[in-house]
Amino acid sequence: MFIFLVAFSIRAIALTRVPVSWVTPSGGGQEDKIAVSLLERGEYSSTYKVPTGPTAHVPPLYPFLISLIYRLVGLTLTAGYVRWLVDIAIVSAAYAMLPWLAARLGLSPHGGFLAGIAGAFHVQWFCTVEFLAAIFLALLLVGFLRRWTRDRSSTAGSLAIGVAFGAALHLKPALLPVFLGCAAFELWWSRDRRRWLHSAVVVLGVILACVPWAWRNWNVFESVFFIRSNFGLELRVGNHQGAASDVSQSHKQGTLLHPEAHIEEAILVRELGEIEYMRKARGEAFEWMRAHPAKYLSLSVRRFAGFWFGSWYRPLTATGITLLTILAALGAWKTIPALSTPQRAALIIPLLTFPVVYYLVSYEPRYRIPIAWILLLFAGTAVWELVRGPENADLAP
Repeated sequence: MFIFLVAFSIRAIALTRVPVSWVTPSGGGQEDKIAVSLLERGEYSSTYKVPTGPTAHVPPLYPFLISLIYRLVGLTLTAGYVRWLVDIAIVSAAYAMLPWLAARLGLSPHGGFLAGIAGAFHVQWFCTVEFLAAIFLALLLVGFLRRWTRDRSSTAGSLAIGVAFGAALHLKPALLPVFLGCAAFELWWSRDRRRWLHSAVVVLGVILACVPWAWRNWNVFESVFFIRSNFGLELRVGNHQGAASDVSQSHKQGTLLHPEAHIEEAILVRELGEIEYMRKARGEAFEWMRAHPAKYLSLSVRRFAGFWFGSWYRPLTATGITLLTILAALGAWKTIPALSTPQRAALIIPLLTFPVVYYLVSYEPRYRIPIAWILLLFAGTAVWELVRGPENADLAP
């Protein structure tokens, strides 16, 4: 509770200095525009610089949650502040969970407390989706760990964790590789084909959770894709002539080929239709990648470096990210040998699988947030061990 109050208070005070135009409904990003569209017209649409019709660019769960706030309070400035306070509560809860998560995953609760305090003082705006995805992922990993360390799994519990993971995918589709990694480990770890039935029920739960949105997209677009329609666009944003490895740098130098950045691109979305526009963008990206393999490899290496060490376009941010990664590596090196195999899997699988898609598209610091709490836990453990000294090691058995 202490960490939550600290994080919430700092952000609530910072909110008083935020421009009113940022707080006003529809004054924010794409999620906010879609929430207003849902409220006013009942349509999941309007995400770019000009109205372009129905969209599947943004995962549906968070805009739906925002639209519920606006439905309850109305499209007023008060509603905007309520929405921001809810966002602040979500971020604060993500950091407040860290001591509890550390204990559940076999790490030092003291290190978890240090991690939570460090996060509480780090204010980030416009990242609520990522923090909500982090909360989902953390709880799901605890759930999977319980499955892997218990003799039995219930059918209802297996279905529930599958549906919950499916819901998380509607916040952050990039969590799919994490689910696949956890499912693969579960099959390997159980070694009992009779328990594989429960693993199949988990997969069924994920599928059931994804059916309604997939059905909507088929009815609207007559096309099949995984939750978001925009992979081709994001691939082109990161892979074309003049593209930078960092989204902000591409925007600064005027090479960000995105309908939210250029009205000409938004008009093209409206003319072609969203799905055809995304297909066209994907084709252009693949064509450039085939024609410039060395440049594509160079961009991918820089994106990898950006994810783990930050972008040199933002030296201050990169310094903080690099320090966190180094401390996390030290904490992992000291901690992981003492953990059980399921505990290692719960911590390592997300770190290996989640970033993969972000090595293909332009980098943004917020992309790390859904797994940054793992790095914070490892880093907090490293700092705690340095404070206590080797003779008082506080590592889980």
